[in-house]
Amino acid sequence: MTRFDHAFAPIAVATRSGFDESLHHGAGAVLDADGTLQAHVGDPRLVVYPRSSLKPMQAHAMVALGLDLPDELLAVACASHEGSAHHLDAVRAILGRYGLDESKLQNTPGHALCDHHHEHPATSLQQNCSGKHAAMLATCVVNGWSTERYLDVDHPLQVAITATFGDLGCVVHHVGIDGCGAPTHALALDELAAAYARLTATGAPVARAMMAYPEMVGGADFEATLWMRAIPGLMAKEGAAGVMAMALVDGRAVAFKIADGSGLARQAVIPQALRVLGIDVDALAAGTRDRTVVAMLGHGREVGRIEPLEWSPWSS
Repeated sequence: MTRFDHAFAPIAVATRSGFDESLHHGAGAVLDADGTLQAHVGDPRLVVYPRSSLKPMQAHAMVALGLDLPDELLAVACASHEGSAHHLDAVRAILGRYGLDESKLQNTPGHALCDHHHEHPATSLQQNCSGKHAAMLATCVVNGWSTERYLDVDHPLQVAITATFGDLGCVVHHVGIDGCGAPTHALALDELAAAYARLTATGAPVARAMMAYPEMVGGADFEATLWMRAIPGLMAKEGAAGVMAMALVDGRAVAFKIADGSGLARQAVIPQALRVLGIDVDALAAGTRDRTVVAMLGHGREVGRIEPLEWSPWSS
């Protein structure tokens, strides 16, 4: 027995040449503008690590602690960026505004996600979480806190971030270490969706920044960037291991996780999650819908797709 027993339900199916080949399971929650649970897949209250879907909430905490950045730089503080030159310049700009440089970054060195051939050595600057880490360091400078231990779970910065999750209505069930080295918090999916709703509906600076500069949040082919460009008033952020969270400025919100952590299944499910949220994806964003289709290939051509399945109305 595991805590996942009965938590997940079918969320997407992969077809090949007209025959169902693979089934993905997931869990998700859709909230109305008033915060009422409207629809679900599996257990909408499943506790998960949202991973990088936490970044807007972490950045929100840092703004409350005195971090002051223009929207373009605040957007990269919320980002899982591809490491293009404009992303790296933005990270350097965050550091420079507070008298820091990239040598202070303690996130796990990595290659830029756009550097497919690893032409450059791995560095903390290039790693996709460097914007968040630069913002964390800057927030430490603002508050006179040590920049040497800023990743420790008991550091004042991380304690304040954890408290902010509570302020946003989320119970923190567990704290682990993310791939980049920062603490990562386990939250319930419905509470994650509600926190996103609070950020968008209240016009929080992080929501404004992400919607104004979606290209800084990811990159040209990243789900969050593509869908924020396509749907006005949408804040979206993907997380590792198959997580997605999205909210509209009127307070409607959705969060889901793919059980097996598949990023491709997550990509395929997003249009259906938006439909359940009440967005006419096929009329408003047909181009993005088509661009994000997950094709199954046979001999180099499309012979099937990963198709999302229906969500169920919630009945308490």
